Amino acid sequence: MEQVSHLFAFNHFVIAIAALTIMVLVARTIVAGTKYSSLLVIVVFGLALGSLLVHSGMATPGLEQFPVVALIGQTTVIALIASFFVGGQEIRRLLSKQDFNEECDFFAPSAQEVVLGTSSTQLTYIIRAFLLLIGIQTADVLISGRTADFAMGDSFLLLSYICLALAFILVDRKAVISNKAQYIRKGLLEVIAIIVVLNVSLWLATTISSIIGLPQIFFAMILSSGLGAALPKWKHGPAMNALLFAGIPLVLSGSFLVGGSHMVEAFGIPGLQSVIVYGFSGQIFWMFGGLALLIFVGKSNHLRNLAPGLAGGLSHSGLTGACTAGDFGRTAASRAPIMINIPFAGHIFVFTILAASAERGALMVGWTLPLILAGAAFVILALKSLRSANGCEKTEVKGLMLFSLGWQIMAVFGSFTLLSVAGMSLEHASMSAASGLSHFGLFAAVQEGMFGATAASLITFTFAMTFLVHPFVFAMFGKAAESNGKMAEKAVTVLASAGLIGVISSTLMI
Repeated sequence: MEQVSHLFAFNHFVIAIAALTIMVLVARTIVAGTKYSSLLVIVVFGLALGSLLVHSGMATPGLEQFPVVALIGQTTVIALIASFFVGGQEIRRLLSKQDFNEECDFFAPSAQEVVLGTSSTQLTYIIRAFLLLIGIQTADVLISGRTADFAMGDSFLLLSYICLALAFILVDRKAVISNKAQYIRKGLLEVIAIIVVLNVSLWLATTISSIIGLPQIFFAMILSSGLGAALPKWKHGPAMNALLFAGIPLVLSGSFLVGGSHMVEAFGIPGLQSVIVYGFSGQIFWMFGGLALLIFVGKSNHLRNLAPGLAGGLSHSGLTGACTAGDFGRTAASRAPIMINIPFAGHIFVFTILAASAERGALMVGWTLPLILAGAAFVILALKSLRSANGCEKTEVKGLMLFSLGWQIMAVFGSFTLLSVAGMSLEHASMSAASGLSHFGLFAAVQEGMFGATAASLITFTFAMTFLVHPFVFAMFGKAAESNGKMAEKAVTVLASAGLIGVISSTLMI
C-alpha cells in the first residue's frame, strides 16, 4: 500500500503542475498586448475554479483532495525570501553609493514567444518556480522533521528529489548563457541558501516562542535581507530568476484555489461578513488613499513612484508580484524590492506588538496609537522629500522609503486599532487587516497560526475574496502604464473617497 500512496503523490504532483502553470499561462495570454498584470486574471480564475471544484463534487472546502495545490499556497515565505534578498542587495547598493553594473552577457533571456504573452525563458521560469516551491518546501519539512503535520508527508522525500533535480537541470536552451555550468551551480547554491534560511528562521521562531510568538517570516526577512546586503554583486542564477518572476503568481494561484473552495461555507460563519466588508473597503481606501497622497501632496504621479511606493507601503502581494515580474517597467521593478524591505525592517514593532496582543487575546492599543502618530510623521517627511525631488532618483527613492515605512505602520496599526475599538475580535481583525491591505507578511503570519487555527484556515478565503477589488487596482495601474506612467487623478480621488466611506461604514456594522 505504501507504493500505491507514493504513486498517488506523484499523480497529485502532475495535476497541480498542470492546473497552476496553465492558470498562469492563460492569465498571461489574456493580458498579452496590454499593460495590465496577469495577476488580475489569476484572482478571478483561481476563485472560480476553486468554487467549481467544490460545487462539482470533485473536492471539499480546503481542497484536501488536491494536497499539492494546497501545499503551493503555503509556500509564501519561500517566494518572499527571493524578494527580500534582492531588497537587501538594492539597499546595500543605495547606501554604498557604488555602481554595481548588472548589465553583462552572463545571461540573456530569449524573447521568442512560445505561448501568447510568454517567451520560452518565461515559460521555463514558471515551470522551474513551481518545482522550486514544492521541492524547497518538502525539503524544509523533511529537514525540520515535520512530515507528520502534512498530507502525503511520507512521500515528501520523493517529491523533493524529483522537483529539485528537475529544477536543477531545467534551462531554456534558447537563452544565451556565457557559462552554463556556472549558471546551473549558482542555482544550486541559491536553493541551499533558501533552505538554510527557512530552517534557521523556523528554529529562531520556535526558540523564542516561549517569550513571544513572532512568526517565521519575520526572521526569514531579516536573514534573507542581510544575506542580500552582504552579497550586493551576486548575479541571480536560475532559482532566483524563476522565483522573482513566477514565485508570487504561483503562490497566489494556489491560495486563490483554496480560498475559492471555502467561498460558500464561509459566508455562513457568524461575523465573517464584517471581515469581508472591511477587506473590500480597506483595499480601496489604503491603496487609493496612499496614491492620492503621493499624487496630490507628494507631486509624484508616475508609475516608477506609485507602483513600488504602494507595493512597499502596504506589503501588497498583488503589486509586489506585478512589480517584480516587470509589469510596470524596469525602474519600478528595481525599486520595489527596496520598498518591500524597508517597512519589513519596521515589522519588529508590527510582529512583536501583534504577537503580544495575540497572547493576551486583545490589541495593545496603548502601543498602537503612538506608532500610528510615528507613521504619520514618516509620511509627512516622505511627501516633503518627494515634492522637492524634481526627478532626482536618489531623492525619489529616499522619499519612497520613508513613505513605505510610514504608510505601512499607519495602515497596519490603523486597521487593527479601528477594528478593535469597533468591537471586532482580534482573530477576525487579523484576517480583516491582512485582507484589507493584501499584506503578504500578515497573510503568512495568520497562515502560520499566529492568531489561531480558525483564522489560519479561513485566511486564504478572506484574502482571496478581497482580491476581487483588484480589477479597480490593476485597471488603474494598467491605464497609467498606457498613459506614459501617469495615473488618472479624478478616478483616484473618487476611489479614495469611496474607500473612506466604506471603511467608516464597515466599522459601524461590527
